[in-house]
Amino acid sequence: MSFVSTFNALPLDALIEASQRATAASVRESLSRGQPSLADFARLISPAASELLEPLGRRSQALTRRRFGKVIRLFAPLYLSNECINNCAYCGFSRDNPILRVTLGVDEVVREARALQAQGFRNLLLVAGEHPKFVSGDYLKNCVAALREEAPGISLEVGPMETSEYRPLVAAGAEGLVVYQETYDRAVYAAMHTAGPKRDFDWRLETPERAYAAGFRRLGIGALYGLADWRREALCVAAHAAHLLRHCWKAQLTISLPRLRPCAGEFQPRTQMSDRELVQLVCAFRLFLPDAGLVLSTREPAQLRDGLIPLGITLISAGSHTEPGGYTGAGKENIHQTVRGKIVELAANASEWATAADRATNATGQFEIADERPPGEVAALVRRLGYEPVWKDWDAALSA
Repeated sequence: MSFVSTFNALPLDALIEASQRATAASVRESLSRGQPSLADFARLISPAASELLEPLGRRSQALTRRRFGKVIRLFAPLYLSNECINNCAYCGFSRDNPILRVTLGVDEVVREARALQAQGFRNLLLVAGEHPKFVSGDYLKNCVAALREEAPGISLEVGPMETSEYRPLVAAGAEGLVVYQETYDRAVYAAMHTAGPKRDFDWRLETPERAYAAGFRRLGIGALYGLADWRREALCVAAHAAHLLRHCWKAQLTISLPRLRPCAGEFQPRTQMSDRELVQLVCAFRLFLPDAGLVLSTREPAQLRDGLIPLGITLISAGSHTEPGGYTGAGKENIHQTVRGKIVELAANASEWATAADRATNATGQFEIADERPPGEVAALVRRLGYEPVWKDWDAALSA
C-alpha cells in the first residue's frame, strides 16, 4: 500500500486534539511504554510534555546510546546546481527569484568533493535544484560515477524521479536518497508551490517508495518547520516514517528536522517552533522511532546543536555551503543571473544574496546557515562531549 492511502486515512484532527488535551500523567504513561504508538507520540509533543523535558531527555539519551552507541556521523552537502524550474515561496533557488545561478561541471564537482575529503568528509549529500535542462539523469549519473572513488557514502537530494530513472544512479554508486515533503498540509503545500512539477503533492509523497524499489539503501525524509503547525507536521512525519519502516524495511531511515532560515526572496516563516520545542521534538522522535537516524544541519546555531547532540541526534553536517562551488570557487566563470526564470545580463553586485566577501563563489545559496564552525572544530566538540565523530561508516566493498 502506498503511503498516500495511509496518509489520507490518518486521523490527524483527533491526534492533534489528543495532543492538546494531554496531561502530565498521560505523558508519563506514554513515556513508560516500550514501543509508543502514534497516539503516544502525539502526547510526547504536546504542550503538557514540554514541562517534562528532563525525563524526556534522559529517556531519549539512554535509548540513543543503547541503539547507536556514542558516535556521531558527519556529512557535508555538496551543491551541484541552483537552477530550478519550480516556484517555491520559501526557497532561495525558486525560479522567480532574481539570483546568480550556476551548474558545476563534473570535473568541478570532483574538485569540490576533494576539498571536502581533505577536511575529513567521506559522506557527501549531492544537492541540486530541479531543472531537467541542467540537472538531467545523465548529469547526475556522471557526477555520482566520478565521485565513487572519492566518497564511499553518496546520497542525493534532487528532484523526484521514476524508479527506472533512479536505478542508473544506484548502479553508479549512490546509496541514499533524501526528499523532504516540505509540508504535509495539502492547502499550505498548494499555496507554497505555484509553478513547476513540485506542485504534485502525491507524486512527492511517494518518492521514498520509488527510491526504495530502485535499490537505495538509505532513505531520508522530513518536513520544513515554519510552513504549517509544527505538531501536525511532526505527526505526519512520524506516520510516514512508521510506514516506510514497515514497507521499506531493508533500508535505513533518517529524519531531518530543518527549521526555515533566511534566503533570497526574504520569505518569512508562517509558523514558529521554539528551541525548546525543537528539543522536545528530537526526544519524541527518538522514543517513537528508536532505530531511525536523526539529522541536524548547520541551519541551527552552534550552542543549540551542541546541546542537542547528546539527546538523540546521530548525524550532523559541518562547515556547510549551500551554494554551488562554495568550497573551492568552482563554477565562478559560468555564473549567470536569472529574473523570473530568464537569463539576463549580469550586472556588478547583482544580488545582495551573492556578494559576501568570504564566499568562495558568487552563486546564490539556498539559505543562510547558522553554525559556521569549520568541520575540525565541530569534530573536536563532539569528542569533548564524549562521542566519537565518524566520517565514514560504509564502503561498497562490504556488499560487493
